[in-house]
Amino acid sequence: MSAKRQPTCQWCGKEIAESPRGRRKKYCSQACRQRAYEQRLSVQGTEIPASAVILRPENVDAMRDKLFELRCLAEDIATASKEGARFDELDPLCQELITLARDLEKIR
Repeated sequence: MSAKRQPTCQWCGKEIAESPRGRRKKYCSQACRQRAYEQRLSVQGTEIPASAVILRPENVDAMRDKLFELRCLAEDIATASKEGARFDELDPLCQELITLARDLEKIR
């Protein structure tokens, strides 16, 4: 069973501590709220939807690299499983897969 997922900042991807009361936060800080506002403002009057995610080219490259690593690791796990790998052999690969996926989620 998986643990409850922490909400993340809609701008930077950093985890946000949940407040026991009130509305859920969308941003981790006023700075992230401001950057998101500036982006929404900059696409007004263009054909770019306000909900579009705009990434720097270097972040797109990083995302592609991480996705390739993620796929390769998933294939390694599938192969090891088919070959009858033991839990103690599969577990570190699965932990690495989780870490890689979390790193990928942080790319903004």
